[in-house]
Amino acid sequence: MLEALIFDVDGTLAETEELHRQAFNETFASHGLGWCWTRDDYHRLLTTTGGKERIARYVTEMGGSPSDLDIPALHFAKTARYTDLMAQGNLPLRAGVQALIDEARAADLKLAIATTTSRANVEALCLVTYGVAADLLFPVIASGDEVAAKKPAPDVYQLALDRLGLPAARAIALEDSANGLKSARAAGLLCIVSPSAYTAGEDFSGAAIVVKDFTALGGLDAIRRLIT
Repeated sequence: MLEALIFDVDGTLAETEELHRQAFNETFASHGLGWCWTRDDYHRLLTTTGGKERIARYVTEMGGSPSDLDIPALHFAKTARYTDLMAQGNLPLRAGVQALIDEARAADLKLAIATTTSRANVEALCLVTYGVAADLLFPVIASGDEVAAKKPAPDVYQLALDRLGLPAARAIALEDSANGLKSARAAGLLCIVSPSAYTAGEDFSGAAIVVKDFTALGGLDAIRRLIT
């Protein structure tokens, strides 16, 4: 029996990655670093989950040492810039997300988040898209800064399941990336994938179903059939 939906955030609930890239670049500029991540750069760096981890990877690729830079402070500044940018504009949910959340709430299903992004970014997205605090919409939130290993490790999904008080067989994950799919599957979850602008073309072998967007699912009845 399906009892919970567990959503990824960036690329799944909304197409946020371009806003993240803008926030990174503006933060780099304000810190005098002279870095500018192009779309191709960011597409490549997204195969590493977590903003701090992406910065460390980039520094290493540039021939530097991550230990020479205060990466947590830089990333903290980037998160602040991202939330400011988010508050300035209208960032819609991806097609089908709103209807699916509404249907799940009407059916008394539990809603959860399992993401590599920070809690602050989840809060910013929920405030912009719903005008409410994140925990009023998603009573269970497991974020990347709460676990030892980020996706594709299963940690964040295992944390979400622990907080839901459910076995993996009673929930299903919704993702947009191969790393997210691997994380969900490693936690024992079936996973629905809807590729985002930055993840289209990745290998989604092992997904329960891959759809263009969540309108193509056919609602909760179709999702229930996936796990029975």
